[in-house]
Amino acid sequence: MTPPVGDGAFARWLAARAGDELLALRAEFGHDDPARLRDAGDKRAHDVLVSALSQWRAGDAVLSEEGVDDPRRLTAERVWIVDPLDGTREFSEPGRVDWAVHVALWSRNVGLQAGAVALPAQHRLFSTDHPPAYPPLADPVVEGGRPRLRIAVSRTRPPAFVAAIAEELGGELVPLGSAGAKIAAVIAGEVDAYLHAGGQYEWDSAAPVAVARATGLHTSRIDGSTLEYNQPDPRLPDLLVCRRDLAGELLAAVARRAEET
Repeated sequence: MTPPVGDGAFARWLAARAGDELLALRAEFGHDDPARLRDAGDKRAHDVLVSALSQWRAGDAVLSEEGVDDPRRLTAERVWIVDPLDGTREFSEPGRVDWAVHVALWSRNVGLQAGAVALPAQHRLFSTDHPPAYPPLADPVVEGGRPRLRIAVSRTRPPAFVAAIAEELGGELVPLGSAGAKIAAVIAGEVDAYLHAGGQYEWDSAAPVAVARATGLHTSRIDGSTLEYNQPDPRLPDLLVCRRDLAGELLAAVARRAEET
């Protein structure tokens, strides 16, 4: 099958293709051996992405969670930053749908140029070529005359400082699986923010951040600085993705917590 020509549509096509392979693998293997399923999922999705990129975008570099980091990407004009299976733990657990496939394109003149996030088990796909509308507030619980702030956090490793910020601002924590699933929830208006610190890499956020920016959401480091990609060290340990009207309040709360510690 010949993929779309445009980079945004290509990212969407590629994320969907890897997602279909992962769903098929899940059905084939079942969940009796979670470790085997996790390993097979990482490999199959990586192979799908890298094979298609080598065929259809042969001149571009690739940075993948499952691949060896090639230093030539640092001088490349275009780099695909991919996470073949974001949320491997959730993928291996029966009934969980909060895992994703990330495909993003970074270019030297633009930065994050295109991206797509597939949520295969949810039958949803978000991409920069057809970005969703800016998310509405979705029937929030109202306290003190203002909507209750909903912050997505890790279901297994929620940062303590985020709980403190939620308490300070009268918000609630919404546990979710992968980073892609959390940012997708912000994009869809199911939560208002995703605030994280404690260790991630570029592939964890590049694609969902690209889509969030195309949607009009705020994206930054937790000190308010710009998220930068295709850096020599791919670690990108913290980020904030949220509704624009909440960014100032959340960044100020983070700064207060930093001063206290």
